[in-house]
Amino acid sequence: MIKWDTPENAEQRRGTPAAEYVRMSTEHQKYSTDNQAEAIRRYAEARGYSIVKTYADEGKSGLSLKGRGALEKLLQDIQRGSANFSAVLVYDVSRWGRFQDPDEAAAIELLCKKAGIAVHYCAEQFENDGSIGSSIIKTVKRAMAGEYSRELSVKVFAGQANLIRLGFRQGGPAGFGMRRVLVDHNGMRKGELAPGEHKSITTDRVVLVAGPEPEVRTVREVYHLFLEERRSEREIAGILNRRGIVTDLGRPWTRGTVHQLLINEKYIGNNVWARTSFKLKQARRENPPQDWVRSDGVFDAIIDPSDFARVQALIAARSERLSNDEMLQRLTEVLRTQGSLSGLIIDEVECCPSSSAYRSRFGSLLRAYTLVGFSPAHDYRYLEVNRELRRMHPAVVAEVIKGICLAGGRVSQDEKTDLLRVNVEFTASLVVVRCRQMPSGTTRWKVILDQALKPDLTIIVRMDRENKVAKDYYLLPRLDMGEAVLMLCEHNGLSLDAYRFQSLAMLYEMAERFLLRRAA
Repeated sequence: MIKWDTPENAEQRRGTPAAEYVRMSTEHQKYSTDNQAEAIRRYAEARGYSIVKTYADEGKSGLSLKGRGALEKLLQDIQRGSANFSAVLVYDVSRWGRFQDPDEAAAIELLCKKAGIAVHYCAEQFENDGSIGSSIIKTVKRAMAGEYSRELSVKVFAGQANLIRLGFRQGGPAGFGMRRVLVDHNGMRKGELAPGEHKSITTDRVVLVAGPEPEVRTVREVYHLFLEERRSEREIAGILNRRGIVTDLGRPWTRGTVHQLLINEKYIGNNVWARTSFKLKQARRENPPQDWVRSDGVFDAIIDPSDFARVQALIAARSERLSNDEMLQRLTEVLRTQGSLSGLIIDEVECCPSSSAYRSRFGSLLRAYTLVGFSPAHDYRYLEVNRELRRMHPAVVAEVIKGICLAGGRVSQDEKTDLLRVNVEFTASLVVVRCRQMPSGTTRWKVILDQALKPDLTIIVRMDRENKVAKDYYLLPRLDMGEAVLMLCEHNGLSLDAYRFQSLAMLYEMAERFLLRRAA
């Protein structure tokens, strides 16, 4: 409950500039940015503050600072002395974040105070006045915020693990020779999911089934070539490529992709999950086999389990004659020549034991990496891409305005929001979206729709794989904006692709027809 007791000096403070920071929680609807902003504005009116700037992170996790551009911008403005406000208004203590280390949230507030900027929590039952009482309450609430995320993580993991044990698939592509099938809560089959498609009903589940017969025959032949003809993974890849057979991602076969096909337990019907952990945004780590979540024999097997066991024995035997030091020497050589390490890189090198051999010998790949002095680093290139797209945005908006004017329309632009108003009749918002390449090789475009502005039309500019030029354009009416976040795949189905245009010229042509229809 928000405090409505106005301090005695509210009139003296009337008009004092303040900034607001809002973050939409992904766990609970009551923390939507609109609700936070409304509460903050009422607090500001009661306390004599005038909100001059808004920093909003919508749909962002509070577990870390990474990816929270608005909060980073707020801190940058304060540190650089370019902040034109003397106070920051926040909904509650947890909006800074649900950090596992409560000192992280305290450090944010301390940075503001050192710059002479006060922090006010608008929905808390205490005044942030530096008293012993407020300090104790804040410390407890910061710890509680972190504990909430930890408990939620445990519950989510337990729920996913239970679904795995029941035989349901949890994410990831089906793989060559397999397909994902959607079933309802009674286990009745509803249909096959195409690559990139996801279930839309919470109670629906996904299971794996055998794919088309030609793919199944190919998988069985790969095992036969490896077991009976003693062909290597590279030789098998060559055979498949000469026949024109491609992987499930439409790519040529390599030693590594054949090796992955030979070691994946899904081909004998086993459902295995949690080989790696990335809980609470902490460092990714590989789990030992005893920590994997598994359910055996829940899918229809397309490979005989005895054949699979023989394959694993042959793969393991290739490294048995090598000592630990010899295996690490070969891994060091791969690192020297390749400049990096991953399971796929290791599996592509002929003279090196497989990634599964390193997991078996050293407990995990990360343990082997550590022993050769390699530390996997997260790829932060997307930050530079985002900065480039932000620089590109004004030019794209200008180009769209020019095109609409050429089509006979009149356009005005809101300087603060960039919202376009066409012919004083309808509004349009333009969003430039970065292309994300997934580990599976597929592409995604994450679109954050501007629900606060409520534009009549949203123009989505999808960038190409290199994020250099526009790939295509989507035009969405307000009716399509039921969700704040829209994830686009390469192909999105008839209902969405109906609004897709390959060029700005096509977009202008549509706009001209739309304007003429409105004029009539």
